[in-house]
Amino acid sequence: MSPLISPSILSANFGHLEKDIEMINRSEADWIHIDIMDGVFVPNISFGFPILKYVAQLSEKPLDVHLMIVQPEKFIPEVKALGSKVMNIHFEACTHLHRVIQQIRDAGMEPGVTINPSTPVWMLQDIINDVYLVQIMSVNPGFGGQKFIPHSVEKVRQLRDLISQSGSKALIEVDGGVNLETGARLVEAGADVLVAGNAVFGSSNPAEAIWALKNL
Repeated sequence: MSPLISPSILSANFGHLEKDIEMINRSEADWIHIDIMDGVFVPNISFGFPILKYVAQLSEKPLDVHLMIVQPEKFIPEVKALGSKVMNIHFEACTHLHRVIQQIRDAGMEPGVTINPSTPVWMLQDIINDVYLVQIMSVNPGFGGQKFIPHSVEKVRQLRDLISQSGSKALIEVDGGVNLETGARLVEAGADVLVAGNAVFGSSNPAEAIWALKNL
């Protein structure tokens, strides 16, 4: 089965954001990936909700919102107001992770949990049946254009085993350094969703790049 493709607008041209979103709308992309950074949990700041309201108005694709912030539970109403499909929070950012997962679901969104490169997959075993997806960071979060961490492929395999053993229906999403070469390895290992930024927006034909990833 073809992977779901979620282009990351962190790599889009914000001088021509409407044009880039319209390209995604016309493409074979499945979702739009939105990275929200606070400069605390990660050493960078991306964009806030005034810009995201604009993105939500333009997008015809479901929103895949990834919060790289401390206390993400504070922003459940704002993410919900965007009409988001997925609200994805970091394992490392939540003291009471199970509670936040339930709050996201109660708000009418699909809960996702992301793990950093240094966080082992086995730490998800107590919540794997409660989430819609798990996102594996294949770079250290905070900046686009980083080099893919090869061990991420093995982490996908480990996560696929955990999902199978637990009876979970969770999807596996991978974010960071995804291109045709790494994407093929990730899909072979069991990834369901590929997040791609530079591989899409750095291409001379972004819609064609999305098609190529979709057809791995």
